[in-house]
Amino acid sequence: MIGTSAQGRLIVAHHRGTPGGKVVLVVGVIHGNESAGLGVLDALDAQPVPAGLDLWLMPAMNPDGVANNVRGNGNGVDLNRNFPHDWTAIAQPGDWQYSGSGPASEPETQAFIAFAERIKPVLTLWYHQDLYRISPSKGRDAPLRKRYAELTGLPYETVSGGIYTGVAATWVRRTVPDAMSFIVELGPSLSSAEAAVHAAAVLDVAQMA
Repeated sequence: MIGTSAQGRLIVAHHRGTPGGKVVLVVGVIHGNESAGLGVLDALDAQPVPAGLDLWLMPAMNPDGVANNVRGNGNGVDLNRNFPHDWTAIAQPGDWQYSGSGPASEPETQAFIAFAERIKPVLTLWYHQDLYRISPSKGRDAPLRKRYAELTGLPYETVSGGIYTGVAATWVRRTVPDAMSFIVELGPSLSSAEAAVHAAAVLDVAQMA
């Protein structure tokens, strides 16, 4: 357990692989109604972890959202707009991008920040739905993004349609030393076979990090 949600649910992360190895963190859900990433984490639990990889799996950073099948947490906050890097006041409670009363105002965000600062992942992956793509990058993680897209068949195209401040992946890249972090946009659904393909892609790009 790394913390509790706004409604008191446990936020958990479990470890596989080599303690003291290359630290990689995979987050299945941050928007509660985008839960296909849970299948990828289940598949990662079933696949052998390459030697030297210190793999952490966090099924849901937003257990309230998963339980209630809504985007935000128990306070109606979009946790992917609540991180302190470049935080901006967006919308009002209940709106789909409501960013909270202030930067890192939510217990889930605070718990994740403390956890990431403790384990210092070199790579963090985040699953979303359902734009079905990986956004291009000019940063150090560009080869990893391209490789993931190639392995899974996801288009390598820009993600748009929101106000992208207070974003979790950006906070990791800008705050955790030497860290890379990117978002995988899945489609509307994910079969068990597709989840296995994504899990294999995670382990492949993790070794590139």
